Amino acid sequence: MSKVTIYPRHPHHPARCAGLEVPYRYGSETRKYLPDFIVRVEDGHGEEDLLNLIVEIKGYRREDAKEKKSTMDTYWVPGVNNLGTHGRWAFAEFTEVYQIEADFEAKIRSEFDKMIERFAYEN
Repeated sequence: MSKVTIYPRHPHHPARCAGLEVPYRYGSETRKYLPDFIVRVEDGHGEEDLLNLIVEIKGYRREDAKEKKSTMDTYWVPGVNNLGTHGRWAFAEFTEVYQIEADFEAKIRSEFDKMIERFAYEN
């Protein structure tokens, strides 16, 4: 169903090289979230409309990781998608190394299903 077309890796930090820093709050402190990876996926919309999937890989999940995920799910992803000028975006956090492939496919399938629902609702 889906195909990864770009999987940027950089020895220092892939998101920093792409210029992506997401501010978030952790308690009274303002921090910057730098995603582990930005994966561009052809998910049925064609090569001109790739899904930009921000991928976070977590082993041990500290409290600040919950705030990062909440910020991405609640504010950043809906905001950038509503803006509509920077393509389509989604966020996925993977914690189980042996489940990553299945979880990745499930996330892509979920985003595709949301797109179909929006299309059906609008028409």
